[in-house]
Amino acid sequence: MKLTENKIREALKDVLDPELNISIIDLGLVYKVTLIKEKVKILMTLTTIGCPLFNLIEVEIRNKLQTIGIDDKNIELELTFDPPWSMEKMTERAKAMLGI
Repeated sequence: MKLTENKIREALKDVLDPELNISIIDLGLVYKVTLIKEKVKILMTLTTIGCPLFNLIEVEIRNKLQTIGIDDKNIELELTFDPPWSMEKMTERAKAMLGI
């Protein structure tokens, strides 16, 4: 199976925000996925600065990416708050799930 950015994003759809129980992809928390050879870099944000649940999200991201053949040592997560997350970044599906 050839690894692509789309396959990585598909795997990340299974990573749920622990508070909202909605995919981090649908919430718009993943800003960029970069794939260079076997190395994956994910630029992402959180709904709030200092979210205490990032460690849980990080573990889930690593677990899901390992299931598609990415070695943990080849996964880099970078948090950013620029631009800050807003509800406009959510997919229509996430908005519907939240009744927005």
